Amino acid sequence: MKHYSSIIQLSRDTGCPPPENPLLGLILCERLKGCKIGEGAFTSDFYTIMFKKWKAGVINYGRTKYDHENGSLSFIKPNQIVEIRDLELEEKGFIIYIHKDYLNGHSLHNDIKKYGFFDYEVNEALHLTPREEDIIWELYFKIENENNGTQDEYSRDIILTHIDSILNYSQRFYKRQFINRSELSGVTVSKFNSLLTSYLDTGLLQTNGLPTVKAMADALATSTRYLSDLLRQETGKTALELIHIFLIGEAKNLLQEPQKTVAETAYRLGFENPPYFSRLFKKETGFSPVEYRKQFLN
Repeated sequence: MKHYSSIIQLSRDTGCPPPENPLLGLILCERLKGCKIGEGAFTSDFYTIMFKKWKAGVINYGRTKYDHENGSLSFIKPNQIVEIRDLELEEKGFIIYIHKDYLNGHSLHNDIKKYGFFDYEVNEALHLTPREEDIIWELYFKIENENNGTQDEYSRDIILTHIDSILNYSQRFYKRQFINRSELSGVTVSKFNSLLTSYLDTGLLQTNGLPTVKAMADALATSTRYLSDLLRQETGKTALELIHIFLIGEAKNLLQEPQKTVAETAYRLGFENPPYFSRLFKKETGFSPVEYRKQFLN
């Protein structure tokens, strides 16, 4: 598999114009089919922001493929496997390649890690409304104008400010998407809790141990980051916090059986380390398991 550390090399291999800045690639094309992007999987040292409305082709990164979806904005982080094949757009699209070295010394070097959508799967792309598209296109053209103009000591900061604005708006638009799509996909927290209940009822706590966020995300066909962000939107809690709340709820029920020790309760719930169970229980309830049991029995 090929790895690109240079945007110039990637442009050369895909038949796209070379970038004005070797650390920042801006591709605007009416037909991405003219650029031979993705004649095989590759990785890179770049953050990628990609907007497209296509009528043919496939994009593959992470674990999933994404076909024929219109008006979507996707985000790819460095070293992620990417494959783009046979794309044909209905309207113009763009790709922004940001070499990770371009962020050195700027606040976005650290801040970009807070944007969780770089860890989403490709089928969790952001679907823009027409008004949102206008906002993103306006920011893209501001970046392009600054990049193609006379470069000075302010250019990079201005460009990165516009890129950060794209990311901030995308964060806002994802929240809108979470809300608008909840009726289509069903309330995620209900599915999540049903999955946890099934995990308990089928004895998987004893055989597989504590349920992990990854296991829950895999069962719900989402990425771990997307699942946590969606659950936080619905409940204010992350996936891990909801797992803990579920387990402590079950623990409260089991602790009402005085014949079972705290350690037995912990093992029954999949905890291999009873002291960890006790610490988590106290963190969630304010009482140790023994204190809680005494309170209940009294």
